[in-house]
Amino acid sequence: MASPARNRATALVVVGTVFAMIGMSFAAVPLYRMFCAATGYEGTTQRAKAAPGAVGDRLVTVRFNTDTAPDLAWEFRPVQPAVTVRPGEQTLVLFRAVNRSKSELVGTATFNVTPLKTGQYFDKIQCFCFTEQRLAPGESVDMPVSFYVDPAMLDDPNTREVDTITLSYTMFRARTPVAERPASGAGTSLN
Repeated sequence: MASPARNRATALVVVGTVFAMIGMSFAAVPLYRMFCAATGYEGTTQRAKAAPGAVGDRLVTVRFNTDTAPDLAWEFRPVQPAVTVRPGEQTLVLFRAVNRSKSELVGTATFNVTPLKTGQYFDKIQCFCFTEQRLAPGESVDMPVSFYVDPAMLDDPNTREVDTITLSYTMFRARTPVAERPASGAGTSLN
């Protein structure tokens, strides 16, 4: 028969394990985001403050793709379908959103790049990603994205052959717009 002290120790280990597992489940999403941001995994782009400047004569085409969730009555598209850039060269492009509904709607976008292996070499300086956009009926907005392709992509044997990158955005209807959230530090993000 087990002693009461041993039963208490076993119970403490079980309770501690449960709390550790709950803590890890809450930490999983932020840790996964940090991992993706650091490695470019799953097409996650990098953040940068400035471009290093064009390197060499090689050109890379960056195409733009947009999708809009069915419950968001917006037209959402790139102003131009593609640009050709030199790695290291800073480029500014615009995406246009138009509210085609008869009511105010709030949208927010997620993104990725393909081929996925190029995510670590696609650096965004400014982006509307994850920033809520509030549009009145018929209102439109041009949203800038400033980026560069890291010249290190040209030296990586896994990406050396890549000459086209696709930057994709999906615009979703914001479930709880910022104005309706409690004031406990709610806000928006640039990337």
